Amino acid sequence: MNGKHIVHEHGIGDDVVDGVKLTPEERRRQRGRNIAIGVVLGALFVLFYVLTIARLGANVFSRPF
Repeated sequence: MNGKHIVHEHGIGDDVVDGVKLTPEERRRQRGRNIAIGVVLGALFVLFYVLTIARLGANVFSRPF
């Protein structure tokens, strides 16, 4: 099992994923991936927001009511 220990009880704050206790290196890598995913999602949000505003341009103020 790649040197990992099977854990059957899950406690709050345990480093357990799908019954496998993660090593500190695996936790560090997982955190790095989570941060990278968050940054990419944030960048996509900003990109879509900027593109939307750019497409609307000055037309957003000249709409008929």
